[in-house]
Amino acid sequence: MNIVVCIKQVPGTTQVKVNPDTGTLIRDSVEAVLNPFDEYAVEEALRIKEKQGGTVRVITMGPPQAESALRQAIAMGADEAWLISDAAFAGSDTWATSYTVSRGIRALGEFDLVVCGKQAIDGDTAQVGPGVAEMLGIPFVAWVRKIDDISGTSLRVERLMEDGYDVVELPLPSLITVVKEINEPRMASLKGKMRAKKADIRTLTAADLGADAARLGLKGSPTQVLRSFVPEKKTGGEKISGDVPELVTKLKSTIQELGVIK
Repeated sequence: MNIVVCIKQVPGTTQVKVNPDTGTLIRDSVEAVLNPFDEYAVEEALRIKEKQGGTVRVITMGPPQAESALRQAIAMGADEAWLISDAAFAGSDTWATSYTVSRGIRALGEFDLVVCGKQAIDGDTAQVGPGVAEMLGIPFVAWVRKIDDISGTSLRVERLMEDGYDVVELPLPSLITVVKEINEPRMASLKGKMRAKKADIRTLTAADLGADAARLGLKGSPTQVLRSFVPEKKTGGEKISGDVPELVTKLKSTIQELGVIK
């Protein structure tokens, strides 16, 4: 089983500054970590490999320092790591990122399965995984909580829903995004950390991808952040207490006083 895991390095703090001109995050001098949801993706890929055999390759798009996230995945047990990095990718929205990552996956050669975390904690859009699948032209299932069965030609999974779960079967190659309910990520062993420290991280540039320059970075992003800010803390208001019938009466009275209802 030839598995590719898409990961992302994200700020490890909520105190993130934004470039006022581009609306993009200023990542310099900010602690960066492997996106927590991606740890579940790496773990699930490793478990599949342990049952089916094959290889696990991790890939990320980001600045040179994103290499540390790749090394963390190798320390967990991934076989190879690839960094998609080029100044041309700066300012990419989810559309441009999906395109760039899909080109990176194609550059790795044949694959059976792509695994992603459900979303990144910095953007919280959950769009890149499905976007990559669309760019690759392969089927996908998001919010996977369990893999029921996997063979050389198909995959059956449980997709988390608000009122339970769906059982979905899809052909390979395909892509899934996983939720934290799927497993418990392993801790990297000392041997794994030593291997990760010496691992050769290969870099893919825009030229290596043969990508369309018009679809990269800010130029290739149909959406852009115009303004980012921390909402002001709300003050005032009234706290009401009592049993349910009393609360309903008080709430109705308050709403009527505000003129919301008559």
